[in-house]
Amino acid sequence: MNAHDIILKPVITEKSNDGVAAKRYAFIVDPRADKTQVKAAIEEVFDVKVESVNIVNVRGKLKRQGRTSGYTSKRKKAYVTLTESSKAIPFFETLS
Repeated sequence: MNAHDIILKPVITEKSNDGVAAKRYAFIVDPRADKTQVKAAIEEVFDVKVESVNIVNVRGKLKRQGRTSGYTSKRKKAYVTLTESSKAIPFFETLS
């Protein structure tokens, strides 16, 4: 897999923005990717040094519309912490 295939999109919420000051970022990643693949992809794409990666499997939520019901798609979230000596990711700095 390519590094850009592993990282699908950043997670931009209030909770994830609280971690930007501590160089902790959240991304939606490919469901088949593991921690080492996510770490390598982040380091390659953003040119930073990753200290740790925590991964969370998020179940799909039950949604109803009238009589029909279904589930939203499941996804995998990765919380990435950078080292102290690493530079920050500029994309997240412009959002604050």
